[in-house]
Amino acid sequence: MMKYTEMTARQRQAEYDAVLTDYEKQKALGLKLNMARGKPSTEQLDMVMDMCSVLVKPEDFVSDGIDSRNYGNVDGLPAAKALFADILGCKPEQCFVGGNASLQLMYDAISKAYTHGLLHSEKPWSKLEKVKWLCPAPGYDRHFKVTQTFGAELITVPMTADGPDMDRVEELIQDPAVKGMWNVPKYSNPEGVVYSDETIRRIASMKPAAPDFMLMWDNAYCIHEFEGDFVPFVDILSLCAEYGNADMVYEFASTSKVTFPGAGVSVMATSEANLAYLKPIINIQTIGYDKINQLRHVKYLKNKEHTLALMQRHAAILRPKFHTVLDALDREIAPLGIGTWKRPVGGYFVSYDAMPGTAKRALALCKEAGVTMTGAGATFPYGEDPRDSNIRIAPSFPTPEDLAAAAELFVLCVKLVSVEKLLETK
Repeated sequence: MMKYTEMTARQRQAEYDAVLTDYEKQKALGLKLNMARGKPSTEQLDMVMDMCSVLVKPEDFVSDGIDSRNYGNVDGLPAAKALFADILGCKPEQCFVGGNASLQLMYDAISKAYTHGLLHSEKPWSKLEKVKWLCPAPGYDRHFKVTQTFGAELITVPMTADGPDMDRVEELIQDPAVKGMWNVPKYSNPEGVVYSDETIRRIASMKPAAPDFMLMWDNAYCIHEFEGDFVPFVDILSLCAEYGNADMVYEFASTSKVTFPGAGVSVMATSEANLAYLKPIINIQTIGYDKINQLRHVKYLKNKEHTLALMQRHAAILRPKFHTVLDALDREIAPLGIGTWKRPVGGYFVSYDAMPGTAKRALALCKEAGVTMTGAGATFPYGEDPRDSNIRIAPSFPTPEDLAAAAELFVLCVKLVSVEKLLETK
Protein backbone atom coordinates (compact mmCIF):
# COMPACT_ATOMS: atom_id res chain seq x y z
CA MET A 1 0.00 0.00 0.00
CA MET A 2 1.10 3.55 -0.73
CA LYS A 3 0.79 6.25 1.92
CA TYR A 4 -2.05 8.62 1.17
CA THR A 5 0.28 11.61 1.47
CA GLU A 6 2.48 10.15 -1.30
CA MET A 7 -0.39 9.64 -3.76
CA THR A 8 -1.10 11.91 -6.68
CA ALA A 9 -4.43 13.71 -6.82
CA ARG A 10 -5.67 11.16 -9.36
CA GLN A 11 -4.62 8.24 -7.17
CA ARG A 12 -6.36 9.79 -4.17
CA GLN A 13 -9.55 10.25 -6.14
CA ALA A 14 -9.43 6.62 -7.28
CA GLU A 15 -8.82 5.50 -3.68
CA TYR A 16 -11.71 7.64 -2.45
CA ASP A 17 -14.08 6.12 -5.02
CA ALA A 18 -13.00 2.58 -4.10
CA VAL A 19 -13.30 3.12 -0.35
CA LEU A 20 -16.66 4.85 -0.73
CA THR A 21 -17.95 1.81 -2.64
CA ASP A 22 -16.74 -0.50 0.15
CA TYR A 23 -18.31 1.76 2.77
CA GLU A 24 -21.68 1.68 1.02
CA LYS A 25 -21.51 -2.13 0.97
CA GLN A 26 -20.84 -2.16 4.72
CA LYS A 27 -23.62 0.31 5.31
CA ALA A 28 -26.03 -1.97 3.46
CA LEU A 29 -25.38 -4.75 6.00
CA GLY A 30 -27.53 -2.86 8.52
CA LEU A 31 -25.26 -3.19 11.53
CA LYS A 32 -26.71 -2.12 14.90
CA LEU A 33 -23.88 -1.99 17.42
CA ASN A 34 -23.24 0.31 20.37
CA MET A 35 -19.57 0.61 21.36
CA ALA A 36 -19.90 3.93 23.16
CA ARG A 37 -18.88 2.60 26.59
CA GLY A 38 -16.36 0.10 27.91
CA LYS A 39 -18.81 -2.48 29.19
CA PRO A 40 -18.11 -6.10 30.09
CA SER A 41 -19.63 -8.51 27.59
CA THR A 42 -22.53 -10.83 28.32
CA GLU A 43 -20.01 -13.70 28.35
CA GLN A 44 -18.08 -11.97 31.14
CA LEU A 45 -21.25 -11.35 33.15
CA ASP A 46 -22.41 -14.94 32.73
CA MET A 47 -19.01 -16.13 33.94
CA VAL A 48 -19.58 -14.78 37.47
CA MET A 49 -23.25 -15.70 37.91
CA ASP A 50 -22.37 -18.13 40.68
CA MET A 51 -21.67 -15.13 42.91
CA CYS A 52 -25.43 -14.77 43.33
CA SER A 53 -25.65 -18.04 45.26
CA VAL A 54 -23.00 -17.51 47.96
CA LEU A 55 -25.52 -16.17 50.51
CA VAL A 56 -28.37 -18.56 51.27
CA LYS A 57 -28.87 -19.28 54.97
CA PRO A 58 -29.47 -16.54 57.59
CA GLU A 59 -26.07 -17.17 59.16
CA ASP A 60 -24.39 -16.51 55.78
CA PHE A 61 -25.36 -12.86 56.11
CA VAL A 62 -23.35 -12.32 59.31
CA SER A 63 -19.75 -11.11 59.08
CA ASP A 64 -17.56 -10.25 62.09
CA GLY A 65 -20.69 -10.31 64.23
CA ILE A 66 -22.42 -7.78 61.94
CA ASP A 67 -25.75 -8.68 60.33
CA SER A 68 -25.41 -7.32 56.80
CA ARG A 69 -29.21 -7.24 56.45
CA ASN A 70 -29.57 -4.44 58.97
CA TYR A 71 -28.66 -0.75 59.35
CA GLY A 72 -25.21 0.56 60.20
CA ASN A 73 -21.56 0.51 59.22
CA VAL A 74 -21.68 3.53 56.93
CA ASP A 75 -18.04 2.98 55.92
CA GLY A 76 -18.58 -0.67 55.00
CA LEU A 77 -18.14 -4.13 56.47
CA PRO A 78 -14.69 -4.76 57.99
CA ALA A 79 -14.29 -7.79 55.70
CA ALA A 80 -15.03 -5.67 52.62
CA LYS A 81 -12.53 -3.03 53.74
CA ALA A 82 -9.93 -5.76 54.24
CA LEU A 83 -10.58 -7.18 50.75
CA PHE A 84 -10.08 -3.82 49.05
CA ALA A 85 -7.02 -3.07 51.19
CA ASP A 86 -5.53 -6.38 50.07
CA ILE A 87 -6.14 -5.53 46.40
CA LEU A 88 -4.93 -1.91 46.61
CA GLY A 89 -2.06 -2.47 49.03
CA CYS A 90 -3.29 0.02 51.60
CA LYS A 91 -4.70 -0.42 55.14
CA PRO A 92 -8.30 -1.50 55.91
CA GLU A 93 -8.78 1.50 58.18
CA GLN A 94 -8.09 3.75 55.16
CA CYS A 95 -10.99 2.28 53.17
CA PHE A 96 -14.55 3.52 52.83
CA VAL A 97 -16.70 0.98 50.97
CA GLY A 98 -19.65 2.29 48.95
CA GLY A 99 -22.19 1.18 46.38
CA ASN A 100 -21.83 -0.13 42.86
CA ALA A 101 -20.08 2.92 41.34
CA SER A 102 -16.78 4.51 42.32
CA LEU A 103 -17.91 7.52 40.28
CA GLN A 104 -20.59 8.13 42.91
CA LEU A 105 -17.93 8.23 45.62
CA MET A 106 -15.86 10.66 43.53
CA TYR A 107 -18.87 12.90 42.94
CA ASP A 108 -19.74 12.73 46.62
CA ALA A 109 -16.23 13.65 47.78
CA ILE A 110 -16.15 16.71 45.54
CA SER A 111 -19.72 17.59 46.52
CA LYS A 112 -18.66 17.61 50.19
CA ALA A 113 -15.80 19.95 49.31
CA TYR A 114 -18.33 22.39 47.85
CA THR A 115 -20.94 22.11 50.59
CA HIS A 116 -18.77 21.69 53.69
CA GLY A 117 -15.14 22.05 52.67
CA LEU A 118 -12.51 19.39 53.21
CA LEU A 119 -10.36 18.71 56.25
CA HIS A 120 -7.89 21.50 55.41
CA SER A 121 -10.30 23.91 53.70
CA GLU A 122 -10.63 27.47 54.95
CA LYS A 123 -14.22 27.52 53.74
CA PRO A 124 -16.57 25.47 51.54
CA TRP A 125 -15.59 25.66 47.90
CA SER A 126 -19.00 27.09 47.04
CA LYS A 127 -17.92 30.23 48.90
CA LEU A 128 -14.80 30.67 46.76
CA GLU A 129 -14.63 33.05 43.83
CA LYS A 130 -12.98 30.48 41.56
CA VAL A 131 -12.20 26.76 41.59
CA LYS A 132 -9.88 25.31 38.95
CA TRP A 133 -9.26 21.66 38.19
CA LEU A 134 -6.50 19.86 36.27
CA CYS A 135 -7.63 17.39 33.61
CA PRO A 136 -4.97 15.20 31.96
CA ALA A 137 -6.19 14.59 28.42
CA PRO A 138 -7.04 12.45 26.60
CA GLY A 139 -8.89 11.27 29.69
CA TYR A 140 -12.15 9.95 31.12
CA ASP A 141 -15.15 12.01 30.05
CA ARG A 142 -17.18 11.32 33.19
CA HIS A 143 -14.38 12.68 35.38
CA PHE A 144 -14.44 15.94 33.50
CA LYS A 145 -18.23 16.16 33.69
CA VAL A 146 -18.22 15.78 37.48
CA THR A 147 -16.04 18.84 38.06
CA GLN A 148 -17.73 20.73 35.22
CA THR A 149 -21.10 20.13 36.90
CA PHE A 150 -19.90 21.95 40.00
CA GLY A 151 -18.72 24.91 37.94
CA ALA A 152 -14.98 24.33 38.19
CA GLU A 153 -12.77 25.74 35.46
CA LEU A 154 -11.25 22.75 33.68
CA ILE A 155 -7.60 23.06 32.65
CA THR A 156 -6.22 20.59 30.12
CA VAL A 157 -2.88 18.98 30.97
CA PRO A 158 -1.26 17.02 28.12
CA MET A 159 -0.77 13.31 28.64
CA THR A 160 2.63 11.83 27.83
CA ALA A 161 3.85 8.25 27.57
CA ASP A 162 4.67 8.47 31.31
CA GLY A 163 1.47 10.13 32.52
CA PRO A 164 0.52 13.81 32.90
CA ASP A 165 3.02 16.45 31.83
CA MET A 166 4.43 17.03 35.33
CA ASP A 167 6.34 20.19 34.42
CA ARG A 168 2.97 21.73 33.50
CA VAL A 169 1.27 20.29 36.59
CA GLU A 170 3.93 21.63 38.95
CA GLU A 171 3.57 25.05 37.36
CA LEU A 172 -0.25 25.10 37.59
CA ILE A 173 -0.52 23.99 41.23
CA GLN A 174 1.21 27.16 42.34
CA ASP A 175 -2.19 28.81 41.86
CA PRO A 176 -4.23 28.36 45.09
CA ALA A 177 -7.43 28.26 43.01
CA VAL A 178 -6.28 24.92 41.54
CA LYS A 179 -8.00 22.48 43.88
CA GLY A 180 -7.42 19.08 42.34
CA MET A 181 -6.43 16.77 39.50
CA TRP A 182 -7.99 13.71 37.92
CA ASN A 183 -5.82 10.61 37.42
CA VAL A 184 -6.27 7.13 35.99
CA PRO A 185 -2.75 5.92 36.81
CA LYS A 186 -2.78 2.36 35.46
CA TYR A 187 -4.01 1.58 31.93
CA SER A 188 -5.45 5.07 31.68
CA ASN A 189 -8.75 5.73 29.96
CA PRO A 190 -8.45 5.86 26.96
CA GLU A 191 -4.77 5.49 26.05
CA GLY A 192 -3.77 2.64 28.34
CA VAL A 193 -0.82 4.65 29.71
CA VAL A 194 0.79 3.36 32.90
CA TYR A 195 2.21 6.19 34.98
CA SER A 196 5.97 5.87 35.36
CA ASP A 197 7.61 5.58 38.78
CA GLU A 198 9.11 9.05 38.31
CA THR A 199 5.74 10.58 37.47
CA ILE A 200 4.11 8.95 40.49
CA ARG A 201 6.91 10.18 42.75
CA ARG A 202 6.55 13.73 41.44
CA ILE A 203 2.79 13.58 41.97
CA ALA A 204 3.08 12.22 45.51
CA SER A 205 5.65 14.89 46.46
CA MET A 206 3.71 17.85 45.03
CA LYS A 207 3.31 20.95 47.18
CA PRO A 208 0.16 22.63 45.89
CA ALA A 209 -0.58 26.16 46.98
CA ALA A 210 -4.10 25.02 47.95
CA PRO A 211 -3.97 23.29 51.37
CA ASP A 212 -7.08 21.27 50.42
CA PHE A 213 -5.86 20.06 47.03
CA MET A 214 -7.53 16.77 46.01
CA LEU A 215 -5.40 14.19 44.22
CA MET A 216 -8.18 12.07 42.68
CA TRP A 217 -6.54 8.70 42.01
CA ASP A 218 -9.04 6.59 40.07
CA ASN A 219 -7.31 3.20 40.04
CA ALA A 220 -10.14 1.70 37.99
CA TYR A 221 -7.92 -0.79 36.12
CA CYS A 222 -5.56 -1.73 38.95
CA ILE A 223 -5.96 -5.49 38.30
CA HIS A 224 -7.16 -5.37 34.70
CA GLU A 225 -4.35 -6.83 32.64
CA PHE A 226 -5.37 -8.66 29.48
CA GLU A 227 -1.79 -9.35 28.33
CA GLY A 228 0.65 -11.10 30.64
CA ASP A 229 0.68 -11.42 34.41
CA PHE A 230 -0.52 -8.95 37.02
CA VAL A 231 1.75 -5.90 37.31
CA PRO A 232 2.13 -4.68 40.92
CA PHE A 233 1.51 -0.99 41.45
CA VAL A 234 2.61 1.47 44.10
CA ASP A 235 0.43 2.18 47.13
CA ILE A 236 -0.18 5.86 46.49
CA LEU A 237 -1.45 6.47 50.03
CA SER A 238 1.82 5.33 51.62
CA LEU A 239 3.90 7.25 49.09
CA CYS A 240 1.98 10.48 49.64
CA ALA A 241 2.37 10.03 53.40
CA GLU A 242 6.14 9.68 52.98
CA TYR A 243 6.19 13.13 51.40
CA GLY A 244 3.95 14.71 54.05
CA ASN A 245 0.85 14.59 51.82
CA ALA A 246 -1.20 11.92 53.59
CA ASP A 247 -4.41 13.97 53.42
CA MET A 248 -3.99 15.00 49.76
CA VAL A 249 -4.87 11.71 48.06
CA TYR A 250 -8.23 10.03 47.48
CA GLU A 251 -7.93 6.65 45.75
CA PHE A 252 -10.91 4.92 44.11
CA ALA A 253 -11.60 1.46 42.70
CA SER A 254 -14.54 -0.86 42.17
CA THR A 255 -15.56 -4.33 41.10
CA SER A 256 -17.50 -2.99 38.10
CA LYS A 257 -15.37 -4.90 35.62
CA VAL A 258 -14.62 -7.78 37.99
CA THR A 259 -18.17 -8.94 38.75
CA PHE A 260 -21.29 -6.95 37.74
CA PRO A 261 -21.21 -3.25 36.81
CA GLY A 262 -24.88 -3.09 37.78
CA ALA A 263 -24.28 -4.61 41.20
CA GLY A 264 -20.67 -4.04 42.09
CA VAL A 265 -18.91 -2.57 45.11
CA SER A 266 -16.73 0.53 45.20
CA VAL A 267 -14.09 1.91 47.55
CA MET A 268 -12.56 5.25 48.46
CA ALA A 269 -9.21 4.93 50.18
CA THR A 270 -7.79 7.97 51.91
CA SER A 271 -6.14 9.01 55.17
CA GLU A 272 -7.78 8.10 58.44
CA ALA A 273 -7.95 11.83 59.23
CA ASN A 274 -9.91 12.48 56.02
CA LEU A 275 -12.30 9.63 56.80
CA ALA A 276 -12.83 10.84 60.37
CA TYR A 277 -13.83 14.22 58.92
CA LEU A 278 -16.01 12.92 56.07
CA LYS A 279 -17.83 9.98 57.73
CA PRO A 280 -20.09 12.06 59.99
CA ILE A 281 -21.11 14.20 56.99
CA ILE A 282 -21.79 11.16 54.80
CA ASN A 283 -23.72 9.53 57.65
CA ILE A 284 -26.31 12.30 57.33
CA GLN A 285 -27.18 11.22 53.79
CA THR A 286 -27.10 7.44 54.31
CA ILE A 287 -27.17 4.98 57.19
CA GLY A 288 -25.15 2.57 55.11
CA TYR A 289 -24.59 1.17 51.65
CA ASP A 290 -25.59 -2.30 50.46
CA LYS A 291 -23.76 -4.54 52.93
CA ILE A 292 -25.35 -7.72 51.58
CA ASN A 293 -23.66 -7.04 48.26
CA GLN A 294 -20.41 -6.21 50.04
CA LEU A 295 -20.53 -9.56 51.82
CA ARG A 296 -21.48 -11.39 48.62
CA HIS A 297 -18.30 -9.99 47.03
CA VAL A 298 -16.16 -10.86 50.05
CA LYS A 299 -17.31 -14.49 49.99
CA TYR A 300 -16.95 -14.77 46.23
CA LEU A 301 -13.69 -12.91 45.61
CA LYS A 302 -12.08 -14.05 48.91
CA ASN A 303 -8.74 -12.23 48.54
CA LYS A 304 -6.37 -10.62 46.05
CA GLU A 305 -4.90 -13.94 44.83
CA HIS A 306 -8.32 -15.41 44.11
CA THR A 307 -9.49 -12.19 42.46
CA LEU A 308 -6.45 -12.12 40.16
CA ALA A 309 -7.24 -15.67 39.07
CA LEU A 310 -10.72 -14.48 38.10
CA MET A 311 -9.21 -11.55 36.19
CA GLN A 312 -7.21 -14.00 34.08
CA ARG A 313 -10.51 -15.54 32.97
CA HIS A 314 -11.71 -12.05 32.00
CA ALA A 315 -8.43 -11.50 30.15
CA ALA A 316 -8.95 -14.64 28.09
CA ILE A 317 -12.20 -13.14 26.79
CA LEU A 318 -10.86 -9.62 26.26
CA ARG A 319 -7.47 -10.41 24.70
CA PRO A 320 -8.70 -11.63 21.29
CA LYS A 321 -11.09 -8.67 21.06
CA PHE A 322 -8.28 -6.19 21.46
CA HIS A 323 -6.22 -8.16 18.96
CA THR A 324 -9.11 -7.91 16.46
CA VAL A 325 -9.04 -4.11 16.65
CA LEU A 326 -5.27 -3.73 16.72
CA ASP A 327 -4.74 -6.23 13.89
CA ALA A 328 -7.22 -4.30 11.73
CA LEU A 329 -5.39 -1.04 12.40
CA ASP A 330 -2.00 -2.64 11.73
CA ARG A 331 -3.18 -4.23 8.51
CA GLU A 332 -5.36 -1.49 7.02
CA ILE A 333 -4.22 1.81 8.50
CA ALA A 334 -0.52 1.56 9.38
CA PRO A 335 0.72 1.31 5.76
CA LEU A 336 -1.30 4.41 4.80
CA GLY A 337 0.25 6.74 7.38
CA ILE A 338 -3.08 8.30 8.35
CA GLY A 339 -3.24 7.65 12.09
CA THR A 340 -1.48 6.54 15.26
CA TRP A 341 -2.57 4.47 18.23
CA LYS A 342 -1.37 3.01 21.49
CA ARG A 343 -1.02 -0.73 22.09
CA PRO A 344 -2.47 -1.26 25.58
CA VAL A 345 -1.82 -4.38 27.65
CA GLY A 346 -4.59 -3.68 30.14
CA GLY A 347 -7.69 -1.59 30.68
CA TYR A 348 -10.71 -1.40 28.40
CA PHE A 349 -9.88 0.90 25.48
CA VAL A 350 -7.81 1.53 22.39
CA SER A 351 -7.01 5.18 21.75
CA TYR A 352 -6.77 6.14 18.07
CA ASP A 353 -5.50 9.50 16.82
CA ALA A 354 -6.85 10.26 13.35
CA MET A 355 -5.67 12.96 10.97
CA PRO A 356 -6.50 16.32 12.59
CA GLY A 357 -9.94 17.56 11.66
CA THR A 358 -11.40 14.13 10.84
CA ALA A 359 -12.51 12.42 14.07
CA LYS A 360 -16.06 13.83 14.18
CA ARG A 361 -16.60 13.02 10.51
CA ALA A 362 -15.28 9.46 10.90
CA LEU A 363 -17.55 8.73 13.86
CA ALA A 364 -20.54 10.24 12.08
CA LEU A 365 -19.95 7.85 9.18
CA CYS A 366 -19.67 4.93 11.61
CA LYS A 367 -22.96 5.86 13.21
CA GLU A 368 -24.63 6.30 9.84
CA ALA A 369 -23.59 2.72 9.03
CA GLY A 370 -24.90 1.37 12.33
CA VAL A 371 -21.95 1.49 14.78
CA THR A 372 -22.16 4.00 17.62
CA MET A 373 -18.87 4.87 19.34
CA THR A 374 -17.81 7.34 22.02
CA GLY A 375 -18.38 10.84 20.68
CA ALA A 376 -15.42 12.72 19.25
CA GLY A 377 -14.06 15.18 21.80
CA ALA A 378 -15.35 13.22 24.80
CA THR A 379 -11.81 12.49 26.00
CA PHE A 380 -11.12 16.22 26.49
CA PRO A 381 -12.54 18.78 28.96
CA TYR A 382 -15.84 20.30 27.85
CA GLY A 383 -16.05 17.63 25.14
CA GLU A 384 -13.81 19.64 22.81
CA ASP A 385 -10.77 18.05 21.24
CA PRO A 386 -8.81 21.03 19.83
CA ARG A 387 -7.37 18.84 17.06
CA ASP A 388 -10.57 16.86 16.36
CA SER A 389 -8.37 13.79 16.29
CA ASN A 390 -8.77 11.44 19.26
CA ILE A 391 -11.17 8.49 19.05
CA ARG A 392 -11.83 6.07 21.90
CA ILE A 393 -12.48 2.48 20.79
CA ALA A 394 -14.20 0.15 23.27
CA PRO A 395 -13.81 -3.47 22.08
CA SER A 396 -15.13 -5.26 25.19
CA PHE A 397 -18.90 -5.56 24.75
CA PRO A 398 -19.59 -6.80 21.17
CA THR A 399 -19.43 -10.47 20.25
CA PRO A 400 -16.24 -11.44 18.36
CA GLU A 401 -18.22 -11.60 15.13
CA ASP A 402 -19.83 -8.18 15.62
CA LEU A 403 -16.51 -6.66 16.66
CA ALA A 404 -14.81 -7.92 13.50
CA ALA A 405 -17.53 -6.27 11.40
CA ALA A 406 -17.28 -3.05 13.44
CA ALA A 407 -13.48 -2.97 13.07
CA GLU A 408 -13.82 -3.40 9.30
CA LEU A 409 -16.31 -0.56 9.17
CA PHE A 410 -14.15 1.67 11.37
CA VAL A 411 -11.04 1.36 9.20
CA LEU A 412 -13.14 2.09 6.10
CA CYS A 413 -14.49 5.27 7.71
CA VAL A 414 -11.01 6.36 8.75
CA LYS A 415 -9.72 5.77 5.22
CA LEU A 416 -12.63 7.65 3.69
CA VAL A 417 -12.32 10.78 5.85
CA SER A 418 -8.53 10.81 5.52
CA VAL A 419 -8.44 10.73 1.73
CA GLU A 420 -11.40 13.15 1.71
CA LYS A 421 -9.38 15.56 3.84
CA LEU A 422 -6.36 15.30 1.58
CA LEU A 423 -8.48 15.89 -1.52
CA GLU A 424 -9.82 19.05 0.10
CA THR A 425 -6.42 20.44 1.07
CA LYS A 426 -4.20 19.48 -1.86
